[in-house]
Amino acid sequence: MKKLLFAFLLVASFISQSCINDNEDPVSVAPVEGAIADPAVGGAIQPNQVWIDLSDVDNQGKPRQTVNKRTDWEFALYSGNEFKVILNSSIMMAAGKIPNAKDIDAVTETSVSTLKSQVQVANFNPSNVAYIDDVAGNFPSGYTAIEEIKAIDSENAVYLVNMGKEIYSGTVPVGSVVTGGDDRGWMKVQIVRFGTGYKVKYAALNATTHKELIVSKNPAYNYNFISLKNNKELFIQPEKKKWDIAFTVFTNTITGAGSYIYADFVTLNNVGGASAYEIVVPSSVSGTEAYNNFKASDIVASKLMSNDQRIIGSNWRNPVGTNGLEVYGDRFYVIKDAEGYYFKLRFTRLTSTTGERGFPQFEYKPL
Repeated sequence: MKKLLFAFLLVASFISQSCINDNEDPVSVAPVEGAIADPAVGGAIQPNQVWIDLSDVDNQGKPRQTVNKRTDWEFALYSGNEFKVILNSSIMMAAGKIPNAKDIDAVTETSVSTLKSQVQVANFNPSNVAYIDDVAGNFPSGYTAIEEIKAIDSENAVYLVNMGKEIYSGTVPVGSVVTGGDDRGWMKVQIVRFGTGYKVKYAALNATTHKELIVSKNPAYNYNFISLKNNKELFIQPEKKKWDIAFTVFTNTITGAGSYIYADFVTLNNVGGASAYEIVVPSSVSGTEAYNNFKASDIVASKLMSNDQRIIGSNWRNPVGTNGLEVYGDRFYVIKDAEGYYFKLRFTRLTSTTGERGFPQFEYKPL
């Protein structure tokens, strides 16, 4: 009798766990049921960045959204062991080292006049990729326009910073999108270490004195964010394990053409530990049916990628489709969040019901 009971318990234990390919660990089931979500991108000028946590829902059963204006910040300072700084690519920022400059107060607009024509985004110059961060977002190891902050103050350069574009304030034709408005100007910036954190020195180009912000690392977050325009530190992203994907305007690259600005872009929280892969369904199969039938045992763990934040990127939509703006119906995504939960996700809408850009929609479900 004891042998029969033991055998029963063994079988019950085996069948109660969902397993995936590649001998991966059993899937942890997220404490949510999935939903249809409408990220608050804000319409055709796409003013907002939206950070979404798939495993946390609000009182309506929708995934938790954290929203900020794209122009709320300029720099994100890495909170891990390395001393790295990234630019706000959603407003087309760029930064270039000022040759031979060590004293920020000695830099003038005249001394950087030639450099200003180079530190640009989306001007179809292949060399401008030197003035933006690694678009794959594979930080902290990835390349940054501002070099890693060194321990010796004098070894940290002064940078000419293109502050990017304001959010457009005009009207936009239905179906179109405008990712930037007026220029936000220029600043000179020098960043040094301050204990275990950062000291950010910054000023207008012709200023003979500068302002400073002291930033302490907060390891609960991927980055500490600062606004030079508003002279303060602020919270932008949720804690590093409390978001999975983000909707944002994004500076990407095009081979042979340099940097380029994208609307409707979706990034992955790879710095916080999330990974994902894309599934493109053969033309002989219905994309909706393939998505609905996909289950935990179909996951191929070896396909999960965590070294590129652009796994979803702009791949989910076609802004110049033969039938107008469209969501690709032949693909969906597998996402593993930082807590080990797996989800399947597919996009269901690019525009509002009246055709206005900036009203995306997706559905997702835990695996």
